[in-house]
Amino acid sequence: MKRILPPKFILISLALASLVANPVSTQTVPPGPLPFGIYDPYGEFSDVQDVAIEHLFLPWEDVFLPSLAEAERYTKSRGRSILVTIEPWTWSRDERNSPKTLQKGIADGTYDNTMRTVCAALATVDVPMTIRWAQEMDDASGQFIWAGWTPQTYIDAYRQMINICRIAAPKAKFMWSPLGTETMAAYYPGDDYVDVIGLSVFSLQPWEEATLGGVQSFDDIFGPRYQRALQFGKPIIIAELGYIGDIAHVTEWDDSVRTSAAKYPELEAVVYFNQQEVYPWPDGFGLPNWRRTANVLN
Repeated sequence: MKRILPPKFILISLALASLVANPVSTQTVPPGPLPFGIYDPYGEFSDVQDVAIEHLFLPWEDVFLPSLAEAERYTKSRGRSILVTIEPWTWSRDERNSPKTLQKGIADGTYDNTMRTVCAALATVDVPMTIRWAQEMDDASGQFIWAGWTPQTYIDAYRQMINICRIAAPKAKFMWSPLGTETMAAYYPGDDYVDVIGLSVFSLQPWEEATLGGVQSFDDIFGPRYQRALQFGKPIIIAELGYIGDIAHVTEWDDSVRTSAAKYPELEAVVYFNQQEVYPWPDGFGLPNWRRTANVLN
């Protein structure tokens, strides 16, 4: 695999290599009974017992699929399930397609074999798995070439992916994963194509104070997204979670994210994004570092 690539796309095999070369202190997870998952490219949570889900990211072009064998060994030995996010582009930013090229390639079947190959490789992993394809399609920031399409164009592409992947990976579950904006419902592909809904929840205290006029709590950000997702009658997971702020802010979020089952009964798990952001935060706030060793600001 290419080490020059953005860290968001590093698979577990590289996380293990990093762990061996650079041992880290034992990490802790937020308190509470709700199942906790992690995207952990540096293996910082490899020895933490209270982790139920390992999150992997992989593109569907230029992907090193043999590394999935290491992911299987890693997760199976720890009793974890896998959430795998498949992003329909390449690792190399200067070689990525345009949205129009991606749309056309999906619609005319150019990417059918790509879908089939990736899903067939995932099917060889003998660990309970949920597949999340082309997330945050309702995001308006422009970071994803599959976001901001007309709803029907996205729905058709999503259904095509799931139809092919179900045949290639029949044991997998499938996650439809909007950001959670007010437009999310327009992109819903239908009950037959969704086993679970994944939402993204990030809190950057300095940005909130500068642009929103005040700090946002977990309920402030997640509550409205949860309410929008309830209409579909599916289990809900926070597929990407991160928060940065002063000690009071981080402590408040730590105390909320896994203890809110009574308030959010359809929420089944939270999955933390333990990595520095790959794409710039709006309004000049750079690349927030969501890692739990760095998310408390002095």
